[in-house]
Amino acid sequence: MTPRDRAVPDGAVPDGLTPEEAPMPAHTGATAAGVPAQGADEAPAVPADERVAVPADERVDATADERVDATADEEVDDAEVRDEAAGDSTGDQALADAGLPAEGTTPPATPGRPRASLAHRLYNGEAGLDVVGRRRFWFRVTAVVMLLCVAAMVFRGFNFGIEFAGGNSVRVAATSAELGDVRQAAEDAGAQVSSAQVVGGDSVLLRTSALDEETETAVVAAVADAAGVDQSQVSQQSVSADWGGDVTNQALIALAVFLVAVVAFLAVRFRPTMAIAAIVALLHDIVVTAGIYALVGFEVSPSTVIGLLTILGFSLYDTVVVFDKVDENTKDLEKNARSTYGEAANLAVNQTLMRSINTSVIALLPVAGLLFVGAGLLGAGTLKDLALVLFVGLAAGTYSSIFLATPVLAELEERRPEQQALRRRVLARRSAETRQGGALVDAPVATARRGSGATRRSAVALAERDEALPEQPTADVPIESPASVRPGVRGGTTTPRPGQRPTRPGQRPAGRKRR
Repeated sequence: MTPRDRAVPDGAVPDGLTPEEAPMPAHTGATAAGVPAQGADEAPAVPADERVAVPADERVDATADERVDATADEEVDDAEVRDEAAGDSTGDQALADAGLPAEGTTPPATPGRPRASLAHRLYNGEAGLDVVGRRRFWFRVTAVVMLLCVAAMVFRGFNFGIEFAGGNSVRVAATSAELGDVRQAAEDAGAQVSSAQVVGGDSVLLRTSALDEETETAVVAAVADAAGVDQSQVSQQSVSADWGGDVTNQALIALAVFLVAVVAFLAVRFRPTMAIAAIVALLHDIVVTAGIYALVGFEVSPSTVIGLLTILGFSLYDTVVVFDKVDENTKDLEKNARSTYGEAANLAVNQTLMRSINTSVIALLPVAGLLFVGAGLLGAGTLKDLALVLFVGLAAGTYSSIFLATPVLAELEERRPEQQALRRRVLARRSAETRQGGALVDAPVATARRGSGATRRSAVALAERDEALPEQPTADVPIESPASVRPGVRGGTTTPRPGQRPTRPGQRPAGRKRR
């Protein structure tokens, strides 16, 4: 036992220690610190003359300053700004400087973001039109229009010109006021006038059926008398029906070569189903144009054939542009399994819709001017025939490239076993994500709706989801949540440390035994 360990009275110096090394009594340290000693009733009183007055503004708790948020001084309450501005002489100016409305006024409502117009959404490819999903509706509309056109061709027939039917043409210098008299004179002479029109503003052109030599001479004399001119100023021309037949055969051969070239190009460049869909669209354009031509009763001339071949080229051009976008959207479709072929094709239609509309409008404007101004006001017969076939053909080609060609392509493609398997995979994946509460973030902008058999196909997709979906981690694999990682430990993992036994599912953790 050392001298330090012996109990000594308070204030006494233990043996062997100097006064500096002696321990301080407990109550002495407490008293020196200004705290009452242990066991004492209260702190000793301080004389009045030794009391030092502390200013009120200096009585600040050190810990209170630490609890004050530094950002509190930067936050200004609107009520304080209003009260301060009310006492200020500037008044409303102070409120305006603070960004607040004046007293007694209502703050202006923040205008909401206006909804984008249809034209804006069409221009950006965000219209979301379900063209392919409602292809049955467009097929019905197309079938009705084509049936009406076929009925017009059968029951009304075509008004073939002199180049196709054969006959005679008589041209004489006359004005529009003399048109009726000239026609009547030719009919009185025994001619069957098929058409009579003013050409160039100073000539009248009559087209009649085939005339023999005697009737031809009588018609020329009657027309010259009605116009008040000499017979030498009347020009007469005879056209054989054989020439019209040759023109018809050449037009049909050109059309056949055109269709074969189209099929070969689309089959090599894209796929055979696209070639079939393009041919269907072209046949639609031909039938609709011919039906309206028969319904209106315009004369079929060589310029009509030229216009028909022209609109077929335009329609094919527009269809190929849409098909190129479809091919781009469906290139890696089977690898991703995010959308069906119909949905990807519908997205392509929406992405190229505004481009097709712009091209068609720009092409229709000059043709409309040619039809309504050149033919309607000036009375040019040849321009009228050409303008009508171009106007009808351009409109029909725009419709077929959007609402017929791509839906037919989607219908043909979705009959293939590969696309049917892809559809089952996509539906199974979406069903699994729906059950897991996931969102379909990768779905295309414009999706095609499923038909009446969607419920049956969904059931098949659910039955095959095990082989369609990628393997998911089982419930026996431990997954550590962020809350289970201890603070300060980086790279928390569930991998067992070296030398540690792996924990089996349902096994009690190693440690103290359960009591």
